[in-house]
Amino acid sequence: MTFDPQQLGESRADLAQTLKTMRKRAGWTQTRLAQRCNMSQTKVSNIESGKLTPALVDVELILRALDAPTSLVNEVMVLARMANTEWKDAWSSRRRGLDKRQNELAGFEESSTEFRYFLPTMITGLLATPEYVRASIADVPGDQSKTVAKKLERQAVLHDGSKQFTFVLTEQAVRWPLVPPAALAMQMDRLSSLTRLSNVRIGVIPIGPSVMPGPLNVFTVYDDRIATVETSTGVMVFRDHRDVSAYRDEFSTYERHALFSEQARERLNEWSAVFTRQRE
Repeated sequence: MTFDPQQLGESRADLAQTLKTMRKRAGWTQTRLAQRCNMSQTKVSNIESGKLTPALVDVELILRALDAPTSLVNEVMVLARMANTEWKDAWSSRRRGLDKRQNELAGFEESSTEFRYFLPTMITGLLATPEYVRASIADVPGDQSKTVAKKLERQAVLHDGSKQFTFVLTEQAVRWPLVPPAALAMQMDRLSSLTRLSNVRIGVIPIGPSVMPGPLNVFTVYDDRIATVETSTGVMVFRDHRDVSAYRDEFSTYERHALFSEQARERLNEWSAVFTRQRE
């Protein structure tokens, strides 16, 4: 399925209006529809007003209850899929200020308890040293001090014992020379130390045996509700359970190939020693 960013922005309102129109044409009240779908009348009202984006299973229940024709079901399900997908382009994020993006990520972290991060290219800000954070946004023009401060501030969430984090990094991500050798060695030492937090699992996938599927994008899964996928031009946000489940399954595949705990620390220490020697 091809997503048009403009259509993604309009699809929620279109879906809400379409479902409302279908119910009225059927001569049903919100209460009757809610009873047939085993939902509350408030939920139906919020869906039709656009206050709540329904999951695909909710839309399927509504269409089945209204006995919608197949051609219309297909059309509405496309709308529903698009309504559960959001596109955040990189240029808009930069215009608004990257510190605003940090606030959005902090919101995801506040409302979630279980996190899965797959990092095939670079180290994420939650795990980064200050020097690494600064280097990661060095190509963005203007004063980035607020963004750096917010990125470092967000790291406090790692010490919230009510939340569970799993990070899987490829060897390429860990060893990518974003900073000078000495700084990169310190970054690896930080990763090693963070593996000792009881609620944080950091796994590394060394270059070696074949890992399938081949890694394509950075992605994060928040609980079983949201998956975000990063590209060079922006971020896709998926809320449909089938999309989220697909990324959870992909994460599990990479997780099985990763080294954790003492094995991860041993490998990180080996890599750190290589870069430490480079500065001598």
